[in-house]
Amino acid sequence: MRLQVYSILVLLLSLSSVWGQVSIKGKVTGYEDRPVADAEIYLKEAKLIRTTGADGTFEFKHLSGGKFTVVVFAFEYEVFEKELTFDTQFTLNIKLEPLRAEELSEVVLTQRRERIFALKQLKKVEGTAIYAGKKSEVIQLDGITGNLAANNARQVYGQVVGLNIYDNGDAGLQLNIGGRGLDPNRTANFNTRQNGYDISADVLGYPESYYTPPAEALEEIQVVRGAASLQYGTQFGGLINFKFRKPDPNKKIELVTRQTLGSNNLFTSFNSLGGTVGKFSYYTYFNYKQGDGFRPNSEFDSKNYFARLGYEFSDRTKVTLETTFLKYLAHQPGGLTDVQFLEDPNFSNRERNWFEVDWKLYSLRIDHGFSTKTDFSFNLFGLDASRKALGFRTNRVSQPDDLEEPRELLVDNFTNWGAEARVLSRYDLLGEESALLLGAKFYKTYNDQRQGSGTMAFDADFSFADDEYPNYERQSQFDFPNLNLAFFGENVFNLNKKISITPGFRLEHIKTESEGSYRFVSLDLAGNPLLNEEIQDNRTFERTFVLLGLGATYGINSETELYANISQNYRSVTFSDIRVVNPTFQVDQNITDEDGYTADIGVRGRVKNILSFDVSAFALHYNNRLGEILKAATRVDENGNEIETGGLVRFRGNIGNAFMYGLESFADWSMKETFLPEMEKIRLNYFVNLALTSSEYVSSERNNVEGKKVEFIPEVNLKTGLNFGYHNLLGSLQYTYFGQQFTDATNAPQDVNDNQRGIEGAIPAYDILDLALSYTYKKWKLEAGINNVLNNSYFTRRATGYPGPGIIPADPRTFYTTLQLKL
Repeated sequence: MRLQVYSILVLLLSLSSVWGQVSIKGKVTGYEDRPVADAEIYLKEAKLIRTTGADGTFEFKHLSGGKFTVVVFAFEYEVFEKELTFDTQFTLNIKLEPLRAEELSEVVLTQRRERIFALKQLKKVEGTAIYAGKKSEVIQLDGITGNLAANNARQVYGQVVGLNIYDNGDAGLQLNIGGRGLDPNRTANFNTRQNGYDISADVLGYPESYYTPPAEALEEIQVVRGAASLQYGTQFGGLINFKFRKPDPNKKIELVTRQTLGSNNLFTSFNSLGGTVGKFSYYTYFNYKQGDGFRPNSEFDSKNYFARLGYEFSDRTKVTLETTFLKYLAHQPGGLTDVQFLEDPNFSNRERNWFEVDWKLYSLRIDHGFSTKTDFSFNLFGLDASRKALGFRTNRVSQPDDLEEPRELLVDNFTNWGAEARVLSRYDLLGEESALLLGAKFYKTYNDQRQGSGTMAFDADFSFADDEYPNYERQSQFDFPNLNLAFFGENVFNLNKKISITPGFRLEHIKTESEGSYRFVSLDLAGNPLLNEEIQDNRTFERTFVLLGLGATYGINSETELYANISQNYRSVTFSDIRVVNPTFQVDQNITDEDGYTADIGVRGRVKNILSFDVSAFALHYNNRLGEILKAATRVDENGNEIETGGLVRFRGNIGNAFMYGLESFADWSMKETFLPEMEKIRLNYFVNLALTSSEYVSSERNNVEGKKVEFIPEVNLKTGLNFGYHNLLGSLQYTYFGQQFTDATNAPQDVNDNQRGIEGAIPAYDILDLALSYTYKKWKLEAGINNVLNNSYFTRRATGYPGPGIIPADPRTFYTTLQLKL
């Protein structure tokens, strides 16, 4: 370890030193004298830690003079440890040496890791992105003890405040999270990215995420709330960005292998290789998952491969190439009615339902530093993917699978590509360093969708049988070419050492097209066709608009700040999700886009090395919010008039304007640093994550909606627990509680006597307890845990389509154990 202290300036103060107190100010810089942000400066004897800001500065106040051991940690730099004597106020300027081939002590790294809370915030300026004034959370996966092999979302996102989570029981093949009244289904209300590029099916036309990176491969997960709309897209939820582990700069080859066994014949195998050879670096993994699920007809099989190759042409220029392949097949047991769930949540009356995903992602990224003040990034990315859903769906969930009828088949093919360029430049203004970000994005999709008759077989045969069943009622075939152009910018104005403001904009141009036809079939009581006609439906919808936003921060001290922001949001509705004919709900022919705004105000920071916290209030206003209500079933005739066809359907359309607001609070308290600071091998943290949310439909033209609560919002959303350990033995105990939440805009309550549908009604309150342990011995690590320790019976969703329709029960008590070897 080497560190050069190149300037120590001693400034003698007046007789205020009678009290024997001094302060230490300083700045940490790295290569080319660039400020090193987020470096950790630790004074051993005082047991104090500080983190540098974006400008690399830090400060310790009210210290007793004397001898201190100063330790500095910063990613990609040598660790420094040196003994210095401070008798008066000091200004300490430190230049760090880049990390080279020297291998660091495991003890040093372990001590460093134990002093980092599992959750942190993004820096104000990071790479070619600006996060100043935004509510952001960063999950550091190395700080989590939990079921990472199964991507258990409760544990992985346990310290991210206010998230609503669907439990699928599929070993984490899909991530389903929402928040603030946003539908969690396939995380469709977030802009979902991997290492900075899009991974969802169609960012605007079909923003659902069928692929989720394995937690075992991740270094951190970045979550930025609604204010992310300016830089990353218009979604109300904000941004979720999965950052993969980086190749070890000190090893030519590093192997990590993790093998997991669990309940219901769960087996997962994660194997990665990575390393650095000169200027070339690489990281690759293969992840295999299989299991039977706790219900009949629930088996799944998944294969996921990832590779990243990087080459550093110079200190200023590097190129990264990435590719991802995922393929999984899942047997789907279908949904349940309320009566069926209460009688036996393990029940399944669907044997022929299958779901298959084939996902291929590609990315080429160039990073270049034009100077110490200006950075540039360019990302070219693409997706070639498909999802196939096959099975028996009906309005009556209780109806057994009719083996004399063909199955319904839905096939979507997604082919899209995009390019995003960003430039960020730092400049001096009013004696302070400010930063300007400008960026542009081009995104083009060539997606198609076909719906029709499948075979009568039991296996996963995804071939159409329309010729054999020409009078099948739900047939359609459409192409969805979409185009998106965006130009965006933000600027951090640092007015002084404490105050910054960040205005921003996003100019969007969206062109949505729908080209195709669907078939309308009317049958008599004997099943003979009265009408069988093909209806053309070609549309073009083009719009251009500007979103604006403003953020601000006020530094109370070096560790605590006030922040606030308000940003406009927009969510486009395209024809890809409108054209699916679903027997359980009907879509309004005049459905339109949603718009509104998100606002946050809060305080966040640390109290020494004892407490990390973020307490904020938010408001989210939705215009033309999409929702669902029960109404009489209708169809549109050739003249555009609605005709009632009899019966009730779940009607989906623009329900009205909604307003959501609440308090989101998070605190992580190091009880060890409070009561046992001298015991270095002890780890004891208590965290509480509490969101209290209210909501209301403030206006609506639909019956029985105005004044009702908004769907998918538990008024109380609590996650709390302990992270504990001694030396190499670590553990976590987490309790989760969700209050009751509604699933439709009319707030229909749960009907425990419903023995037909299971689609309408509330989701009752539920609670869950999770326990996880891990033990590390040299190169080995053993993990084990119990999810849903109390074996509570509950459900988190009422699906209107696949994997239902109906209630989807959550997992009962399950066990897992993982053995890891790291070489």
